[in-house]
Amino acid sequence: MTQTNDSVTWLTQDAYDRLTAELEQLSGPGRVEIAQKIEAAREEGDLRENGGYHAAKEEQGKIELRIRQLTQLLEHARVGDSVESGVAVPGAVVTIAFDGDEDDTLTFLLGSREDAADNMEVYSTRSPLGGAINGKTIGEQAEYELPNGKPMMVKLIDAKPYMG
Repeated sequence: MTQTNDSVTWLTQDAYDRLTAELEQLSGPGRVEIAQKIEAAREEGDLRENGGYHAAKEEQGKIELRIRQLTQLLEHARVGDSVESGVAVPGAVVTIAFDGDEDDTLTFLLGSREDAADNMEVYSTRSPLGGAINGKTIGEQAEYELPNGKPMMVKLIDAKPYMG
């Protein structure tokens, strides 16, 4: 099956490993634990007025939703483990300068929100800025459209592999 680039979610190896571990925990021990909570609440009697039962069923629904989300995400994930320095590709930390002004810069991770580091912005390759610089090398310029419809020129200053 050939996938278009739009259906691919780019992840760093760290994010892929973290999400895989979360999926394994939720679909194994997490399901067992919530089933035990539901059974314990069911034994308390009348289900219509059993707050513990309803809370456990709601939690079960949230767990099942997260399992479906993670399964779909990981099925379409590509790990950006072949990131080269100097090229803006998913999994790279890039620095750009706006309108060629070397003092007006932005540094961010080109990837997906699942890659997000607590202290770093993340731009997807599906975003206007991320899509414009994707594949560019240091020194190259790209133009993208701002939300107000005006064009913005950026220059790639740096690109290096994300080290987590």
